[in-house]
Amino acid sequence: MRARPDRNRPAVAVVTAATALALALGGCADDSGGGAQGGSAQDVVDQGYQSGDGTTTTWAPADRVGPLEITGTDYEGTAQDLATWRGDVVLLNTWYAACPPCRAEAPDLAAVATDYADQGLRVLGINSRDAAGTAQAFQRQLEVSYPSLDDRGGEAIAALQGVVPVNAVPTTILLDREGKVAARVLGLVRASTLRALVEELLAEETA
Repeated sequence: MRARPDRNRPAVAVVTAATALALALGGCADDSGGGAQGGSAQDVVDQGYQSGDGTTTTWAPADRVGPLEITGTDYEGTAQDLATWRGDVVLLNTWYAACPPCRAEAPDLAAVATDYADQGLRVLGINSRDAAGTAQAFQRQLEVSYPSLDDRGGEAIAALQGVVPVNAVPTTILLDREGKVAARVLGLVRASTLRALVEELLAEETA
């Protein structure tokens, strides 16, 4: 008797592919192997991607921790120190060039950095994986004008982890005008969410 073809096989393949795409776009693996808040980490086709589902956490002014202290050198060789940005709202974003959601959100981050610069927003990337050539090619291709720390030594990430967990790449962290952690987004950040968080912090009065 001739075996019948498995009519369900194409549907399973579609579901599997869709699931893999959703996880890959959500967030990439972190350096420590931790999972995103609210769920366990799941590798996708052995590519090292983990789900960072865009979970947003905010803290009321009375509950914020900090100020966050981070120093380092960006890929252009310029020293950066968050302490010099006190009085401004600061957006930190972890990324690396081969991370699909990092590439997806880069244009929105670049636009926010430009649109709110005159209102007191500073943006700083943190890259713990890429050499200068790879990182600068990413910045040129996606027209990212704000600086990023060359953090291959892990000092900036360690400083972040000491204050607020960073369990996915990308992760976006917003600091209020006093340098305290006000919000965190694990995984790909939506443009509307990003702008709402920035505008809310810019509207706050410094205590």
